[in-house]
Parts: sequence; structure tokens; C-alpha cells
Amino acid sequence: MVCPRIISISNQKGGVGKTTTAINLASSFSLLGKRTLLVDLDPQANATTGVGIDPDTVSSHVYHVMIGEKDINSVILPTKLKGFFVAPSHTDLVGVEVELMGMESREHILARCLEKVDGGFDYIIIDCPPSLGLLTLNALTASHSILIPVQCEYYALEGLKSLLNTFRLVKKRLNPGLSIEGYLLTMHDTRTRLSNDIAENMKAHFGAQVFRTIIPRNIRLCEAPSFGLPICLYDISSRGAQHYLMLAKEVLSTEVTHEA
Repeated sequence: MVCPRIISISNQKGGVGKTTTAINLASSFSLLGKRTLLVDLDPQANATTGVGIDPDTVSSHVYHVMIGEKDINSVILPTKLKGFFVAPSHTDLVGVEVELMGMESREHILARCLEKVDGGFDYIIIDCPPSLGLLTLNALTASHSILIPVQCEYYALEGLKSLLNTFRLVKKRLNPGLSIEGYLLTMHDTRTRLSNDIAENMKAHFGAQVFRTIIPRNIRLCEAPSFGLPICLYDISSRGAQHYLMLAKEVLSTEVTHEA
């Protein structure tokens, strides 16, 4: 039985390319022959719409899984890309923290659900909400690693301290095996000094944990979600598509190194 590697995409600072990364890293894995499940854990459901699924037309979604009404396998849907599946979200998920407030071990709900996933997935990518609440705690508790997108703009490092404190807390109390997959620089514009300065600062602070692949600011990446397509289906020749493929290959090569 395949034991999937679970990676959370998280940064509580909005607008950093979190959902774009979740969709396009997951779809790039699929292009490279890795059967991949994208779990949309964000009540905004942008990852769901970004792969062409209208949350309002879906009768069962991650909310039902989190409150124990549905098995996760019953909500998984195929996308337009072979080997790429999604567990859709819905705005109902916004109330899950209140509903689960009194539940024992509520931080482990998603981990228990993902243990039941069948379908032979190689990777499970979790798109976290832009907050450090119960949903993100569930994602980190269920994951092997966390990938942190960082926008190459002013205040890029803002919020990282809180996220890293949460990471350390989860690792200490809930998930000792959790690691940092890496920091991904996004929306990089080589023409601006600021983008280049942020990139250098990140490398100075975090060294080899910063991915070599940098995601450029790319209009095709911005357009793709409105068509309900990952960038590899919308425009495979675009710089955005090519760089996410490079990122997927970099992550895969790292996994090989870890396994060795």
C-alpha cells in the first residue's frame, strides 16, 4: 500500500501565493507521474474553484469530513488532469472551529481522516486557510512537512515569526515528525531591487531551506484560476508553469535524498 507524503502549504499572511502554489505544485506532481490529492482546507474554497469545481454544486465536502458526517474517500473528486484529485471545500467550513470546540483531540481529526484515504496517492497537498486556527493546526498535525510561500514584497517576513512559533508548538506537542519542506519565494520580479533584496534576505536567514526555484510574477498564473485550470493546463509554456514544474522536481529530488 502506498503511504502518501503529506505537505501543508501555509502562511497566515494573505496574498502570498499559497493557493496558487497548492494547486500548481499538486498538478505538477501529477504531470510527473505522481498520483496527487489536493485537500482544500480553506473556507474560501479558492483551490476548489481554481481546479474547475463550483463548491455550491458539491453535496459533500471537507466540512462534512471534519465534523464526522462523511468518509474522506466519499468527497474526493477528479479534476481535468489525469492523476490529480481534490477534496473540495465550502464556506460552511468557516464554522467548524465552533462546532469542534468541545471535542477531545480535535487537532487530530484531519490526521485520522487522511489515514483512511485510499486510491494509491503518492502525495497529499493541503491548502491551509490564511490563519493559525484549528484548521491549520489540523493540517500541520496531519502533515509530514510544511511548505511556506513568501511573497517577494515589503513586509515579506511579517508573520513568519508567528507561523514558526506555531510550527514549533505543533512539532513539540502534536506531531514530532513535522519538518519544514522549504520556503518558496513567490511573485518575484527580477526588474525590481526589492524582489532581489527579499530573496537575498531570505537566503541569509534560512539558507538551504529556501528553494532554489523561485516563482516569477506571471500574468498567466493570475489568469488560470478564473478558467478553473491549473497553469499546466492553461498554458504549459508559460514561465509560471515551467517554474512550478521545476519546484515539483526539486521537492521530488529532496524526497529521494531523505529516503536515501
